Amino acid sequence: MIALPRRIHITGASGSGTTTLGRRVASLLAIPHHDTDDYFWKPTDPPYVDMRPASERLRLMADMFVPRPAWVLSGSLSAWGDPLISYFDLVVFITIAKELRLQRVRIREATRYGAAAVAPGGARHRDTEDFVAWAAAYDEGDTISRTRAKHEAWLATLPCPVLRLDGERPIEELAERVAMTASTE
Repeated sequence: MIALPRRIHITGASGSGTTTLGRRVASLLAIPHHDTDDYFWKPTDPPYVDMRPASERLRLMADMFVPRPAWVLSGSLSAWGDPLISYFDLVVFITIAKELRLQRVRIREATRYGAAAVAPGGARHRDTEDFVAWAAAYDEGDTISRTRAKHEAWLATLPCPVLRLDGERPIEELAERVAMTASTE
């Protein structure tokens, strides 16, 4: 009997919906959800300012979930997560139009920090604009950070199935497609 793929990694550009889809797929399959940001960043106030070393991220992930038989991991492992590749049963790659993705990033930042804080003159305005500029560089960029080209090259090396999804589709439809693929691969 073939084991069902239950170690699912969902990745894509910032604002593509990886975390939202990851949570929904995990709920649908009744398995734990984890997000790379929870391991990449140290818990700080404000959040997302102090990175953990890659070795610590991987150790924490191994302690929390990696050896277990079923989980969903959302986010990006770009440049540091290759030791996890052998655990993946399925990788989901979400793409979405740049304009919509950046709109989502701005909404997320306003929700996280408050509209006044991210508005011009706000305490987080400069940080938000820098983050949006970084996120915008994903599609065309050849920067040292996460880019579409690097994601595509990484996906081409994976030994497991890769499911490509349009992040503009309804979340329920996407989650059902992932669950169905996870049940048939």
